[in-house]
Amino acid sequence: MRKLTMIFSLIFLISTTAFGQFYMGVNLDTVKAQKFDTGKMWTFENAPVEYFEITYGFKPTQQWLDDVRLSALKFATWCTASFVSEDGLIMTNHHCVDFVTSRIQEEGEDINANGFYASSLDKERKVSGVFVDQLVYMEDVTDEVIKAIEAETDETKKIEVRNKKITEIEERYNAETGLRGDVVRLYNGGKFSLYGYKRYDDIRAVYFNESDMGFFGGDPDNFTYPRYDADFAFLRAYDENGVPLKVENYFKFSPEGPKEGEPLFVIGNPGSTQRLATVSQLEYLRDVTQRNNAFIYSEMMKIYNEMVEEQPERFDQLKSTIIYLGNSKKVVEGIYKGLLDPIFIARKKDFEKTLKEAVISDPELNKQYGHIWDAIAAAKEELRTFGEKLAAYNVSFNQGSQYFAIANDIVKLAKQLQLPEEDRGELYKEGMLESTVDAILPDEIDHMLEIKKLRMQLDFIKMNLGEDNELVKMLFDGMSSSEAAEKYASLPLFNDKNVFLEFVLSGPDAILSSDNPLIKYVAETIDQIQGFRTRQQEINKTEQVLNDQLGRAVYAVYGTSIPPDASFTLRIGDGVMKSYNYNGTIAPTKTTFHGMYDRYYSFNKEYPWKLPERWLNPTEGFDPSTPYNFISTHDIVGGSSGSAVINKNAELVGIAFDGNIESIPGNFLYSTEANRMVSVHSEGIMEILKYIGKADRILKELETGKIPEEYYILEKAE
Repeated sequence: MRKLTMIFSLIFLISTTAFGQFYMGVNLDTVKAQKFDTGKMWTFENAPVEYFEITYGFKPTQQWLDDVRLSALKFATWCTASFVSEDGLIMTNHHCVDFVTSRIQEEGEDINANGFYASSLDKERKVSGVFVDQLVYMEDVTDEVIKAIEAETDETKKIEVRNKKITEIEERYNAETGLRGDVVRLYNGGKFSLYGYKRYDDIRAVYFNESDMGFFGGDPDNFTYPRYDADFAFLRAYDENGVPLKVENYFKFSPEGPKEGEPLFVIGNPGSTQRLATVSQLEYLRDVTQRNNAFIYSEMMKIYNEMVEEQPERFDQLKSTIIYLGNSKKVVEGIYKGLLDPIFIARKKDFEKTLKEAVISDPELNKQYGHIWDAIAAAKEELRTFGEKLAAYNVSFNQGSQYFAIANDIVKLAKQLQLPEEDRGELYKEGMLESTVDAILPDEIDHMLEIKKLRMQLDFIKMNLGEDNELVKMLFDGMSSSEAAEKYASLPLFNDKNVFLEFVLSGPDAILSSDNPLIKYVAETIDQIQGFRTRQQEINKTEQVLNDQLGRAVYAVYGTSIPPDASFTLRIGDGVMKSYNYNGTIAPTKTTFHGMYDRYYSFNKEYPWKLPERWLNPTEGFDPSTPYNFISTHDIVGGSSGSAVINKNAELVGIAFDGNIESIPGNFLYSTEANRMVSVHSEGIMEILKYIGKADRILKELETGKIPEEYYILEKAE
């Protein structure tokens, strides 16, 4: 990752310094923001029906919009789903339910390996902790919230006042309706909408594919189109009487799927984007936050690949972590790469310039909002003065080494023991102290893994503080990071419980004056990091107020002609099936099962391309030329997983499960050129249900839109 960073930095320097403001033959000063840079995630209360009509020749009616909205669901707190029959059948992605299979698994079963199918209603199993929310009400409450904010003259209390007013509105709505109210902050606070949800929490499992098929290809395949994923699952909502829920609004299943060139709509709950962020905010993310994230995940992936190479027998144990890291690495590196792209930043600069000019040219807007950009830039500039130190001093982050975490806990213990008994935290008082001390050193440490993580962490510290920093010199002491990690990991403090206890019981002064490099590093930074965190929180509060003002400026200038950033609330997005150029070739708009089998044989039938037995031997009639996955120009991000893809007849033609790798920087800027949504084709879903899953009951329910009568009869007969 460091080499990649150096290459991008070198390209940027050569392009902007040696050749002025040119990059890859493009004069950056002439780069303009594009029409859809802020995306196509339209809210339902402001669906752009005229734009749809002009672009696609289709103007949805309010009845169509209401039907579509009520057919869609928010799936728990992490995904999207949809009703697909009048009897409460729900469809979402497999990867949205894969981690809850243990909640329904019975003794002797392995659902991840073999999948799950309830062949009759009485065999559908309740999934604890899972619920769906249906958006049944929308109201603009902007005036009420903004009025409360503007009545508060103390800038430091505006966010507190805003949140208090939001809670008041939600509680009032809940009391009046018995539903679940949620005031949503749109356009960074330029607009506030009250959304009312009806919740269904008796959700039962109906059909899951094998995990390997929902994640076909594992990490090597993730984000990399062409794809061949059976990433779909079926559940059912039940009513308070324990019978399948009857619903009026659901998506009828299309057996033919999408057509080239026809207008398609994705209905889902995209999680979070930052497309309205200022240039100074993006530059800080680029230079500090995402640079660090890209480094960590790149190094962690390298570490786990080394682990598998050195200890292949541990692959099954490490497999899930490798998939998670591989996925995360692609995301953070893709975001970082996008932020490093000068053309990307030039487009953002042009959008900001246009917005600022519109604000400044209006005396009233200028008075209210003309200061915003300079104020945000000043906040980010101050954060830069300690942001890298804050990252380097935070030794107990999620991917950090246990050795540093142990050192951190020991220093925290010493700091607490310096205080009078009554001033200590509960864990450090007499009754809990012994168990707290005992818990600091784990009974077992995976030394091979933790040494590698310590190596990574030492390099991370050096990257953020610089080679000339005195603490860095102390930690490395003329050694490489690998040599230093090996040396520190072998110290008796981390390997001998008696030595450990003797050290921690030697008293706080002895601990804090220790010459152990890890202890010394933490001891010299622990107080500073608390000060940095406090100041960071203060800056963040200031920035929140400024972001709210920025949102109002954006809304004042553009209104609903552009969509707000994603907020894990229901949106409608438009697009079409369309190819794109990649790796010197052209992406197919759809894939077939032939490609899945080709990967199986081309990769020697090995993981992650291995296929379960029933996929190798589908029943007679299976057609491998059936469309399986497809791409389209829709705008999605995390949270959109499980979104229905529908045609203008509100028929479900697919289910979205991913974006291509080119779409990863889309959190900050949506590009129509190569951003693509990847979905499972409805025809492919039906082919799997019929010939591989042998789930005739579900297949017929999708075809008719309701549970066939014979399956009610079968259930009663049994």
